[in-house]
Amino acid sequence: MKMLTPTVGWLALLALGLAFPFMAGNDYHLTVMSTAYVYAIATVGLNLITGYTGQFNLAHSGFMAVGAYTVGILTVDHGFPFWAALPLAGVVAGLLGVFVGLVSLRLKTHFFSIFTLCVGYIMFLLIEKWESLTHGTVGIVGIPAPESIAGVDFAEPRAMYYLVLCFLAASLWAMHRIVHSLLGRTFMAIRNSDDLAQALGIDLMRNKLLAFVLSVFFAGLAGGLYAGSVRFLGPGIAGVEHTFDMTMYMLVGGIGTLLGPLLGALGVPWLTQYLQFLQEYRFIVFGPLLVLLVIFLPHGIVGTWLNRRRRQAARTAPPPAAKAAPVREVRHA
Repeated sequence: MKMLTPTVGWLALLALGLAFPFMAGNDYHLTVMSTAYVYAIATVGLNLITGYTGQFNLAHSGFMAVGAYTVGILTVDHGFPFWAALPLAGVVAGLLGVFVGLVSLRLKTHFFSIFTLCVGYIMFLLIEKWESLTHGTVGIVGIPAPESIAGVDFAEPRAMYYLVLCFLAASLWAMHRIVHSLLGRTFMAIRNSDDLAQALGIDLMRNKLLAFVLSVFFAGLAGGLYAGSVRFLGPGIAGVEHTFDMTMYMLVGGIGTLLGPLLGALGVPWLTQYLQFLQEYRFIVFGPLLVLLVIFLPHGIVGTWLNRRRRQAARTAPPPAAKAAPVREVRHA
């Protein structure tokens, strides 16, 4: 059991990811997994603001759509290369996140969530109605695949799969660095108690805004990868149902953990794929499974496992050594 360190676990997951194309039956499976990786990147970003900072952002899919449309508009309408448009996807989403965060983060708890829900719906309406910029309900067609690097053609499903996997690995590494830094502990202090964090001298607004901007940057980056992978965009990508999907991924895997959103984002889509034979009745099976999971694993798969490990470690830890009573000096008359 001592061999099962976090590093070994992450390396094992990376090895499985690298080997998956050789185990996949066809290109459709590669496409499904590539899309799951894209949503995993976005879910990791949502987990930063929701799981680690305690602010439930319901406009997350809207920011993902902003990143996707940034790549689509720049490549199709203005002839930008994909590699120039992709970083701009995260930057544009982040800059928009600054303005939204300055207003919305003055609110707390469900008021913040309701406000961001309205913001997300406004984003959806702008994408749907602003035809001169976003092409409206027709969508953006013919988004080019990423340009070849060293002869690697990213129009091929396998090459695109490995590209998205690389971005997912880089996103998880960056999030690990953030979460285990002083900044990450600051975010968690805000999540636990605003008042206590402020009493410790933490600038609430500045740190909440930073977490919000970093979160939507990941969403914008995921949106840019989605545009280059799917190569077609419609207003539906900004729908709030995608935010709820990502929330479900966090809850299933374990909110406020690094591995949980990844497992949820990969496991839930594949479960729905295997239930496709039930057609419209698949949610009759899928719904009760989620309810049972929430009842018996309220902290998610990874969260429940971590809590169990902590309890076992507490039970097996040696009791603290009792301090010897001080010896008083006896004075003889």
